Amino acid sequence: MSKDQAIGTAVLIVCLAVALFYVVTLFYPQWLDVLGVQVTQANVQFWLIAVPVFAAFVAIMGIGAWIGWTMATTPPPKPIEDITSEIEKEKPEEKRSSSD
Repeated sequence: MSKDQAIGTAVLIVCLAVALFYVVTLFYPQWLDVLGVQVTQANVQFWLIAVPVFAAFVAIMGIGAWIGWTMATTPPPKPIEDITSEIEKEKPEEKRSSSD
């Protein structure tokens, strides 16, 4: 097994474990009593929903900020008129060099 395959397998196992923990805790929060954690069902379910929603919101806002930063710091492109005039200036030079 290559290093990439080993990392992929580890990521797969961790994701499945987190998903299983999430689903079991969301629908059966009483199992946390086994760990000695005394919590209410509503409190656990609220945080199990709130944390991923918050993380997704922050990630989306981060992507939006990155796009805004990129747009703000990238110089504007040349107008089409300038590009067209440059192409027209180059054409006569190409004809002269090809006839030589």
